[in-house]
This record gives sequence, C-alpha cells and structure tokens, in this order.
Amino acid sequence: MSTFRNPFDPNVKLNGCSCGRHHSQAEHDHAETLSEEAMLDRAVEGAVMRALFPHDETRRNFIRAVGASTAMAAISTFLPLGTVKDAFASPGPLEKTRLKVGFIPITCATPIIMAHPLGYYSKQGLDVEVVKTAGWAVIRDKSLAKEYDAAHMLSPMPLAISIGAGSNPIPWTMPAVENINGQAITLSVKHKDKRDPKSWKGFKFAVPFDYSMHNYLLRYYLAEHGIDPDTDVQIRAVPPPEMVANLRAGNIDGFLAPDPVNQRAVYDGVGFIHTLTRDIWEGHPCCAFAASKEFVTTMPNTYKALLRAIISATGTASNPANRKQIAEAIAPANYLNQPVTVVEQVLTGTYADGLGGVQKVPGRIGFEPFPWESFAVWILTQMKRWGQIKGDIDYQKIAREVFLATDAAALMKEVGLPVPTTTTKKFSVMKKEFDPAKPEEYLNSFKIRKVAA
Repeated sequence: MSTFRNPFDPNVKLNGCSCGRHHSQAEHDHAETLSEEAMLDRAVEGAVMRALFPHDETRRNFIRAVGASTAMAAISTFLPLGTVKDAFASPGPLEKTRLKVGFIPITCATPIIMAHPLGYYSKQGLDVEVVKTAGWAVIRDKSLAKEYDAAHMLSPMPLAISIGAGSNPIPWTMPAVENINGQAITLSVKHKDKRDPKSWKGFKFAVPFDYSMHNYLLRYYLAEHGIDPDTDVQIRAVPPPEMVANLRAGNIDGFLAPDPVNQRAVYDGVGFIHTLTRDIWEGHPCCAFAASKEFVTTMPNTYKALLRAIISATGTASNPANRKQIAEAIAPANYLNQPVTVVEQVLTGTYADGLGGVQKVPGRIGFEPFPWESFAVWILTQMKRWGQIKGDIDYQKIAREVFLATDAAALMKEVGLPVPTTTTKKFSVMKKEFDPAKPEEYLNSFKIRKVAA
C-alpha cells in the first residue's frame, strides 16, 4: 500500500490516501472526481425535472410511469443536459482570489483549517491563508478592520455584531455552522467532591468570550440548578489557550470551554470533565464560519467558492472514519499545538474523564454546517435574558438576515450533504422545550434572569 504525505505536516505519512478509504491518493482523487460529477449530475437533473414538472405528484407519476433514466433521456433530446451542467459548474469569475481567514486553535475550527492543506480552497480557485489568532476579541477586531476576509467565529458573534450589542451595528452573516457540541464543563481536580452545582457558590469560572455559546450554556446550566450566574459565582472571559494554565494556577475553579481545552486539562492532571455540553443541549451549535454582509454582497462568486470549500471540508470531517487521521493532521504547533492523543480523544469520543474512567461518546463533537434560524432565535433570547440586548427585537428577521440558511442549503445539496426541508425546528435544552415561534414566552418563563430595560 502506498503512503499519503500529510499536507498538514510533511513529516507525518498516512497510509493510502488523505481520507483513508483508498489504496492510493490517485485512486482517492479519481473517486472524488467521479463523486463530484455524479452529485452535479443529480443536482442538474433534479432541477430540470422540478422546472418541467413543478407539482410534486405530477413529477412522481411521470417518473413512475416511464422510469428515471428513460425520463432524463427523453428530456435530453430537446434540452442538452451537458450545457446546463456547464452553466451550473461555472458560477462566474472570482472577484478576489487571495484571502485571509482567521481561526482560533480549537477543534471547532477543523473544517476551516482542513480546507487549506487538503486542497478544498485551491480547488475553488482560491489562495487562502488561514491565520492562527490569539482570541475572539482579536478575531472580531481584525474582521471589522477588514484584515480578515472571513473568519472562524463563535456562533453568537455575527448576531452581536449585526445588532450592535456592545458596539455600533455592522451587518454580518453566518452562512455555516462549523461544529455542533464539542464543549464541556471542566472543574479543578480539587473539586472532585463537589459534583452538585448547588455547591458551587463562590466559584470563579472562565468562558472564551461574553458573546459565546459557552457563556450562555454555563449561565443556563447554573440557573437551572438555582445558582444566579451574576451574583453567586464569577464568570470571566479568558482566551481558550490560557484556560488550562489559569486552572493549574488556581485563578479559576473551572470553565465551560471548547475542546481540546477540556481534554488537555485532564491530560495535564489539573482538571476533570464534569459534563459534556451535549448533555445540556444535544446538537447545539458552537463555532461558525462568518463574513461581513459587504463581503457576501460585493464578492458573491468569491463568497460562494469559499463557502463551498468549507462545507465540503465539513462533510469530510463529519465522517467518523476520518477522525483519527484528522486528529494527527491538525495537532501540530502551527494549528492546535496539542498532543495527538488529546485531539484524538475529542474527535473520536473515546476519552479519559479525569475521574479514573474512560468514556465512549461518539457524538462528543459533530460537524454539521446547516445554520438553523431557530439556533439564532435561542441565542437572542439568552442575550436578552442576561442584559446584552435592550428593548424589543424582531427575532425572526434578525435570524434570517444573519444565519444564511438558504445559501448553506444550496451548497450542501451541491456537495451531496443532506439538507433539511425547513430552516427552523423545536429542540430541548435541559429537558425544557424551545419553540422558536414563541421566543418571548420562553424568555419570560425563566425565574433567574437579568433582562435589560
């Protein structure tokens, strides 16, 4: 069997190909080309059929009567599908080809990082520099200053920027979720006997940023256990790369953080994983791919090419069979700067919990790009709950304008990923159902909150 030289680290060789499913990289490339051609064929044929037979039942009856292959053969006699496919494959010239995309060194950034060395960007005609960045405030500031064309952001950040929470409003967009789940509450080893959150009064916690799922989930979890996050504990913003050192030094008692920070605390023997955030809200969003509205509207072809590359990489990351190789690829210093075993435990879901046990949770982190508008509505309720939003807001309008579900759906379909048939859904957080059609009712149901006037 041949070896594939890992593009993340030229000193590490992988067996077979980049995805591990073929005997050589040439076989992988050939299969990938065939797969993309087949997906394009399906997309074009489906679009043509829907255009000719807009009514679902009429279309289904026609296909049942003559068969799918016969139907397409008949249609191609008067509408050359090759010409249509060429049009689909050529969106137009790229307005800009050299781009900078900022990222924070956490596993949530996996698709954005992967897309560069594995050729997803270059395949779209883009020359992308992925820039390792120290913290979320720096990501925000460099994005606003247009030093970054797009960036890895926390999913609440585009909402906060767009509505002007803490600053002047600037229209921002979130066309893709980078990851779901992938966070945990980790406590110092000295608190192994304090597993009941009611015993946490006086604790000092860290979260990565004020406008983060980490902040909202920690506050939600504490409040559900009767702890007021504004008066009973302290919550401070600490960049993820500095969290373990602060835990070791005793500056904080715990944190709700993105991975691999939680697993690194266990690896270093300074912390234990109290609970995964998937046990608070299964399938919650964490990080995202974000860009300014100006970038999206003034460079539509470049924007779509960039988004297509990232969604394609997300599809690769979503396959559990690829996780070990991805862990080895993104662990080096120029990316996550973590031991491979730490990253592998996060991505595979088989991990040491710091309490002497080994857990097997395949869904510890997932990669699903669809930006549900209902996610945005929930985030906005929590921003309002904790005083970050003042006055009335149009939840649905903000969600539609920032979380670009339509754009994501089109490109997900194009690369062969399953696409939801709606942009909103109900879900439960700590067994409490959230209905995105009733955000104010949900907000008013909480006893512990700090709603700004």
